[in-house]
Amino acid sequence: MSDFSGHVPGSRQYRRLLVGLFFGGVATFAQLYATQAVLPQLAADLRIDPATAALTVSASTLGLAVAVLPWSVVADRVGRVPAMAFGVISATVLGATAPLASDVAVLLTLRLLEGLALGAIPAVALAYLSEEVDVRHVAAAAGSYIAGTTVGGLSGRLVSGPIGEVAGWRWGVASVILLCAVSAVIFLTLVPCARGFVPGRTRTMPGPTVVARVMVNLRAPVQLALYAQGFLLMGAFVAVYNYLGFHLTAPPFSLAPAIVTLLFIAYLAGTVSSPRAGALAVRLGRYPVLVGSIVVTAAGAALMSVPVTVVVVVGLVVFTAGFFAAHAVASGWTPVAAEPQARAQASSLYYLGYYGGSSLFGWLLGLIFTASGWVWFMVTVIGICAVAGALARAALRARDRA
Repeated sequence: MSDFSGHVPGSRQYRRLLVGLFFGGVATFAQLYATQAVLPQLAADLRIDPATAALTVSASTLGLAVAVLPWSVVADRVGRVPAMAFGVISATVLGATAPLASDVAVLLTLRLLEGLALGAIPAVALAYLSEEVDVRHVAAAAGSYIAGTTVGGLSGRLVSGPIGEVAGWRWGVASVILLCAVSAVIFLTLVPCARGFVPGRTRTMPGPTVVARVMVNLRAPVQLALYAQGFLLMGAFVAVYNYLGFHLTAPPFSLAPAIVTLLFIAYLAGTVSSPRAGALAVRLGRYPVLVGSIVVTAAGAALMSVPVTVVVVVGLVVFTAGFFAAHAVASGWTPVAAEPQARAQASSLYYLGYYGGSSLFGWLLGLIFTASGWVWFMVTVIGICAVAGALARAALRARDRA
């Protein structure tokens, strides 16, 4: 194994790894956000307000945020691929029970458990990539994985939205689980066994404890700044998609739910921008691409504050492209900048912040939306982007080629 330096583009195993993780991303993120496209129908059916309905998204992302560190420990013991496989299978089984929930409390509990299981793939995938792909191509490979997450998020919404409008939100969510089951099978079939990692239980010499590996990352300013990117930008991103449907189905837009669901096609902008951002980071450096992506994200948010449908749609596309480009760079940078023995924990901490932000801001910004309206909601989103950019400038500029 000492001679293994990582798969390189053009090799069969490299292609299998990227395609397998692509479908792993689909299986994870389609069900993670399965309720987001049907939040208005879910709120009406269960007689709850928009912020409470959005908790069905926050519950799953909170479960994922809580689970990423434990999953990184499991992956260090049993291996990357077995941990990811167990997580995605468990999540799919749990997801199949969510449409059977009799009330919102039961639904939130099931979504929380589903998120706990789903934590396996984002907790491990980037560490797996950093160990299995030649170091020169990790950023580009991470971009391809992030592209799979965008397709998953998009497909889950496009499947559940139209079916939910016709047959109810329960059937909409159930249809997503079927899609995830198929994607999980493809993932399990294609993803190669790890060659760049030895499970902890087989090491002849004791290594740092889990707590020590976590603390190494928490003491590193670069890591903290990267975690802040995930926390802030993901929080703003999920909040926009949570409440966009409520905004556009109300005056002055009054769009039909089916039309609003189609706006999730904007996710394709992230599918395009994430691998390109990864490739640009290889050529230009991670820092300028990250900051440029944050600026694009804020510009898209500013456009969405204009009460004109076409401008809102353009803004959504720009906002989505910028966010996923920033996420691709920050998430791919995290394990590379970490100490080798703490890479899994570095990725897990990034996703702890990432989904912690999703859970917190996905609900909290709903209170701003309900109390103050869409314009102040978007002002808050732009402010969050500004904070992310300032933290990146303060801590990451000097580590451009880390």
